[in-house]
Amino acid sequence: MSNRIEYTGCYLTLAIYGRIDSAAMTVPHSPLAGRRILITGGATGIGAAAVQVLHHAGAQVVATYHRTAPADDVVPVTWLQCDVRDAGAVDTTFRAASEQLGGLDVLVNAAGLWQAGIPGHITGDEIDFLLATNVKGTILTNQAAHAVMRGSGGRIINFGSAEAVMGSPIAAVYAATKGAVQAWTRSAAKAWGADRVTVNALAPAVQTPGADRFRDFLGPDAAAFMEQQMQLSIPLGGKLGDPTGDLGPVLVFLAGDGAGFITGQLIPVDGGLAMVGG
Repeated sequence: MSNRIEYTGCYLTLAIYGRIDSAAMTVPHSPLAGRRILITGGATGIGAAAVQVLHHAGAQVVATYHRTAPADDVVPVTWLQCDVRDAGAVDTTFRAASEQLGGLDVLVNAAGLWQAGIPGHITGDEIDFLLATNVKGTILTNQAAHAVMRGSGGRIINFGSAEAVMGSPIAAVYAATKGAVQAWTRSAAKAWGADRVTVNALAPAVQTPGADRFRDFLGPDAAAFMEQQMQLSIPLGGKLGDPTGDLGPVLVFLAGDGAGFITGQLIPVDGGLAMVGG
């Protein structure tokens, strides 16, 4: 007699061939039931995918946005406006989120921006803008999360980039800021391990508005060449992944019980683009 496990949406079905059994009932499957999660930058891109996936996984979710308000058809979560570059705004937001959730178990720090920057043609304002958004924002939000989590432990999930690993001749400051995020992630993981707060970074290669801005910057001819290069450089599928279907399950795992002994890591979710292990 063979058993088959099927995962469909948020339900786990056990079908036992050859007979009907009480175990063949469909039961709710919420891997993050009871988890209290704050997602920064939740209105667009990876953040929006995180809101959807983690909500459907059973978590209690509060999400932030800065200028772009969440879509009208977004899943029902609590929204707070926050500029992650402003220390006072970050502290106020985390205090409000913790009160709303009754604590905080997970931070998904998805607030950040991609911006073009060719070495030799980068202005001081462009450097300051990306450093404040990607690096300062990461440090401020991580510290605010740790202040809440240190009594009971928790998970902090940041976002690095393959461009920080491989280099980028057309987004050099962005690559530098993500390299800083990756270095910060390792440092915070070492500092906060005794508090049972894990800190990891994901390096996704998925389709987002940032990827669209990249194509727009390149122009139609260069963008077509980039698509050809991705077909050669990404072994799994030859294209960018889906933020919900490909990145989402990794977020659920890192936010869950099974990731409690993983910290300080850069984890690519990129179809094999970077292959950072060695």
